[in-house]
Amino acid sequence: MKEQFDRKLILQDGGEYYGYAFGDLSQRVCELVFNTSVVGYQEILSDPSYTDQAVVMTYPLIGNYGMADDDYETRVPTLGALVVREYNDEPSNFRATHTLAQIMQAYRIPGICGIDTRKLTRSIRNSGSRKVLITDAQTPLAEGLRILEETQLPHDAVARVSCERPYFAPAQQSRYHVVAVDCGMKQNIVRSLNARGCDVTVVPWNTGAEQVEALAPDGVFLSNGPGDPTDATPVIELVRALRGKYPIFGICLGHQIISLAYGAKTYKLKFGHRGGNHPVRNLLVDKVEITSQNHSYAVDENSLAGTGLRVTHVNLLDGTVEGVQCETDRVFSVQYHPESAPGPQDSAYLFDRFVDSMKERTKNA
Repeated sequence: MKEQFDRKLILQDGGEYYGYAFGDLSQRVCELVFNTSVVGYQEILSDPSYTDQAVVMTYPLIGNYGMADDDYETRVPTLGALVVREYNDEPSNFRATHTLAQIMQAYRIPGICGIDTRKLTRSIRNSGSRKVLITDAQTPLAEGLRILEETQLPHDAVARVSCERPYFAPAQQSRYHVVAVDCGMKQNIVRSLNARGCDVTVVPWNTGAEQVEALAPDGVFLSNGPGDPTDATPVIELVRALRGKYPIFGICLGHQIISLAYGAKTYKLKFGHRGGNHPVRNLLVDKVEITSQNHSYAVDENSLAGTGLRVTHVNLLDGTVEGVQCETDRVFSVQYHPESAPGPQDSAYLFDRFVDSMKERTKNA
């Protein structure tokens, strides 16, 4: 370990956390959040939903199994920054092809280690997610606070992480065709659909309803993604145009977009849900699922009245809405990640439910 601190975090309340640099050395303003996952830092690093966010890992040791070529959730990671207690730059894993720091350097993602992540996590829980500056240890506090004050977090994250043009991901045994709207989609979603016999055409976030219908899908999928769901206006309009025509399944941001399309409202949580240990009650079968989550916004339950949507899942930690459905339109969504990898597999049945909806539509066509 280096003897002298060379990096630090500056929070909006004037708090400073000194540590050591790894990854890229750039200075950056991000939204500060924490994640309680024990494993899966590679998937977190490469999950587009973390765009512009500095993620504090509550598990103390990060980097110990390196980075494996087959485990990325996107080709170009867009994480804002990574904050850890202890970083290991000598991974022990036969699948590893790079260290975590090498990948962070390649994609210009700054990191800081050696800080008290427990204290920082408590600060986030008590005061909420907020802007943070990761910078050189010599940066004066007054200068850092000025940068934080003058820097506005962007609202175009979905546009930046969505694919630029459609692409096709075939299943080995094709049964159905799904059009997936890419708002920052994790690749394990495509793999999960392919494994169930679904050919997947992935389209950009601003694809219009006529373009989707021209692809003759059996169902439409809305992906996860970063930022405020109200910024994703084209996707909200798409759902309004297509609901009732095709089965629609939404995950995370897709869940929020479906709710907005039906007339409900969303709001920002104090510090969000991030990690692989959130209990959710499935109200349809009265069963508890252990889920993996990653989101800053939630659907306002009071605003669902009169929309035609029914609450199907509830978070047992804070009572927030975790799933909705409109049975008449064959539309349903969940706030958590049934495709999480690594992570709990309790919710994988939701992909089967989506396939059953397409099967029923095909049978009744």
